[in-house]
Amino acid sequence: MKSLRVAILTHSTNPRGGVAHGLALAEALCALGHEAVVHAPDPSGRGFFREAACPTVAVAARPVAGPTVELVRARIDDYLRHFATPAACDFDVFHAHDGIGGNALATLKHRRLIPGFVRTVHHVDDFADPLLADWQERAIREARRLLCVSRLWADWIRDELGVDADIVGNGVDLAAYREAPAETDALVRDRWGLGPGPVILSVGGFEERKNTLGLIAGFARLQACVPSAQLVVAGGASLLDHAAYRARCRAALDEAGLTVGRGAAVIETGPVPQAEMPALYRIADLLAFPSWTEGFGLCVLEAMACGTPAIVSNRAPFTEYLAPTDALFVNPAAPDALATAMAAALVPQTRARLREAGRERAAALSWRACAERHHAAYTACARREPIPA
Repeated sequence: MKSLRVAILTHSTNPRGGVAHGLALAEALCALGHEAVVHAPDPSGRGFFREAACPTVAVAARPVAGPTVELVRARIDDYLRHFATPAACDFDVFHAHDGIGGNALATLKHRRLIPGFVRTVHHVDDFADPLLADWQERAIREARRLLCVSRLWADWIRDELGVDADIVGNGVDLAAYREAPAETDALVRDRWGLGPGPVILSVGGFEERKNTLGLIAGFARLQACVPSAQLVVAGGASLLDHAAYRARCRAALDEAGLTVGRGAAVIETGPVPQAEMPALYRIADLLAFPSWTEGFGLCVLEAMACGTPAIVSNRAPFTEYLAPTDALFVNPAAPDALATAMAAALVPQTRARLREAGRERAAALSWRACAERHHAAYTACARREPIPA
């Protein structure tokens, strides 16, 4: 296959799963001889959350104060301004990883600035606002080729929209996420006041689809038996407004008598620098990820690559790419089961088994293989004629 210039569009420069996927995919495509350029609106002006071994473009974006619908509208407009000329659209393939980029590319297609686009659907949100719901569906229906990171969402698209999507999966960078201790480990432990543990790690912040309330309930049960246990809630950067759910989580923490802060029972880190995430995984005794909804759950592979056992929901997509012995599976609606799984993951024999299985699972899923699975979609959507002068 000839070398292609690929424009990859993500919704932000922050450390979210779809953004991490887009950067890693672009790096793997570049290693295969293509030129993949990752774009994202960047109102902060700080650029992407990590250095990348691929070209990136921080798209000029205006700060927006207001409801989510106004923020999404503004980010679509940011993209439309950036790609307003044929010169800016000098790519063979356009690939959106979210509804913001997808809507911008759909409009560019109608303006005849691009021939079409590929869309990866990581997951589908349940929006109450009808305009957000319409934008989400348009960004899927208007794509020439659809991709998903899991069978769960490929089936949803087929059943709900009557369209087929190819499954491309995910990968993990074993050079960045590894078991070997590093100097960063002690620095991260000290920064957040982490004690002897056990340390339970959650990734994604206080968010409903991450089931943070269920996690708090399960951790409270564990902490009642193991007072030295600490829960670290990392991440949380999002374009969506989670303020109401966050307030419910803080009320649940207060009711359980769990204090929040450095060195406390619960530590909320906010977004963590990319260079420190492997250390946080290594410090943690386990990753607790009992999500209601995920596109894939990339942090599970990252934790496993760092030798950290994982607890996940007993549902897709986790049941698609994890064998029953790779992790501990729990009903996300059962805090008692989650607490029991946390305790089980601390038993040395169980830890050793999960670490070995997780290590093998992470090693089997590479970004190169993920990039190679994109070839057919890119070939089908590649521009076949030169851009008009």
